[in-house]
Amino acid sequence: MPATDPYTVRLAPDVYAYVQPDGGWCLNNAGFVSDGESTLLIDTAATERRALALREAVRAAGAPLPRTVVNTHHHGDHTYGNGVFVPEATVVGHEACRSEQDAAGHQLHLVWPDTDFGDITITTPTLTYDDRLTLHAGGTEVRLIHPGPAHTIGDSIVHLPERGIVFTGDLIFRGGTPFVLMGSLRGSLRALDLLRSLDATHVVPGHGPVGDASVYDATERYLRYVTELAAETHAKGLTPLEAARGADLGEFAQWRESERLVANLHRAYAELDGLPDGSPLDLAGAFIDMMTVNGGVPVACHA
Repeated sequence: MPATDPYTVRLAPDVYAYVQPDGGWCLNNAGFVSDGESTLLIDTAATERRALALREAVRAAGAPLPRTVVNTHHHGDHTYGNGVFVPEATVVGHEACRSEQDAAGHQLHLVWPDTDFGDITITTPTLTYDDRLTLHAGGTEVRLIHPGPAHTIGDSIVHLPERGIVFTGDLIFRGGTPFVLMGSLRGSLRALDLLRSLDATHVVPGHGPVGDASVYDATERYLRYVTELAAETHAKGLTPLEAARGADLGEFAQWRESERLVANLHRAYAELDGLPDGSPLDLAGAFIDMMTVNGGVPVACHA
């Protein structure tokens, strides 16, 4: 029977993944690195309750509470819980993660007004970087790598080279549909090349169970499917919604959040129209289209 409660996976003596099944909307993964004296946390959670549960999971592993929190990108499911860990911890992220989180504010509250997020104070990174940044958690080297616009314009890959471990953030959804509306379709493909070059043996996706480097393959197949579909339907003059409603998802039909196809087509069409990677799009319109594809039912936050 599949797990439904969050669980911790020990990937190395000092590295843990924190997985929140089933990885659907607002059920993200986190992780932490600790030598028993200092702890670095990778991402938080969408609600105060879930962030507090993550804090207790860190303690249950025998680790002290983090002095550093790294955000892989600005979305609220990965950042809303930051406030649970400050002021004791310094929040770190890409410079665009900070600016986008600041601009988004309580965006999840607007998308899902009936969800009990708890007491959420928007807590942005106070330490930012541009291209690469190296941190140390105890004796473990932690490299932050910005892949360029991909899932968002402010993504960070968290690579532990000595451990053969990578935390991808939402560059990878395992068992769920990728989501590039706020970043770049072609940039997401470039990010996959970068991820593969790191030669990690343990891959922690932003959503879904931990795997190995083979998890990249399904994501690439999907992104190339969207690229080909967009080229065909854009040339025919179809709207993203018309294209999505007429699409045969094939192997991807059983993935969670299949309605994201229409949002991804919005991004693909923007790139075909010559807009730069990461250019702002009509998010509200894309979410309305996702609701339409979802049978007129708003997409559900599972947190």
